[in-house]
Amino acid sequence: MAVQTFGDPGGLAVVERPDPRPGAGEVVITTEAIGVGGVDALIRRGDLAAYGFEAGHIPGGEVAGVVTAVGEGVDESWTGTRVWAPTGLGGGYAEQAVASAAALVPVPAGVSPVDAVTVAGSGVVARFGLRHARFAPGESVLVRGAAGGIGVLAVQLAARTGTVAVTTSSAERGARLRALGATDVLDRSGAGPGGYDVVIDIVAGDELPSFLGKLNPNGRLVAVGAIAGPPPARLAAEMFAAFRKSLSFATFSADTVSTEDRRAAAAELLAAVGRGEVDAVVHDVLPLAHATLAHRQLDTGEVFGRLALVPA
Repeated sequence: MAVQTFGDPGGLAVVERPDPRPGAGEVVITTEAIGVGGVDALIRRGDLAAYGFEAGHIPGGEVAGVVTAVGEGVDESWTGTRVWAPTGLGGGYAEQAVASAAALVPVPAGVSPVDAVTVAGSGVVARFGLRHARFAPGESVLVRGAAGGIGVLAVQLAARTGTVAVTTSSAERGARLRALGATDVLDRSGAGPGGYDVVIDIVAGDELPSFLGKLNPNGRLVAVGAIAGPPPARLAAEMFAAFRKSLSFATFSADTVSTEDRRAAAAELLAAVGRGEVDAVVHDVLPLAHATLAHRQLDTGEVFGRLALVPA
């Protein structure tokens, strides 16, 4: 499945490509589940054109499936192993995908491939995003955009040690987030009292600066996503207007975490799913050929949790 035309989800189309071959240090995975994320939608819309994406790009940043070929320098024992793996900024929307052997995480027995792509990648961002914000036991956090894949994991992880507020679009979604550990539910605008030590922001966009006002003195706002685009230029002015509160703003990308640390965190998260300590919140599972429908759901904002694709 490739982006033939950037813009509307209709620009996605099924294409035939030769079977991939692994390079040195790589493996080929016959996919059983493919994660569908916000970055995929940004690429498909053309919002990240400055990074060099061209027509024919195959989206998909993570897959789960069985290793069916290994490249030079890779232990043959990986062959036949069911794994989760990141594929970077593309290549996952396929029946076979190439991944670095150094990033492979075995999927525990009892954890489905769909659950693996629902939790591992988003959970890594949530976990290290909270660490980047220096979120500490006993502190409070507001998760903005909590109903998405990263958000539902951030809520679950933060609720283990602190209090968690969320923004969401409906009472029904708020109830589901409370079941995952949220203690307070705000509307999308964040209307209501502030008083949070940390804001984890997955949305960004024009309204991000207003969430600075939700922070306690020495509070930290960390943007781990930008599904609504970058914040406006007034962000700096509003931070300086609150100069005496010593607020901090930062961005976070999992690209700044070592492969080994990401791999260890993903393995721990998948083990927690197997033990029933973390919920894999799956919105829908669709055939790979219906990726257009998955992207239409992303664009309408109706997704709660994560979408996954499966080869026919």
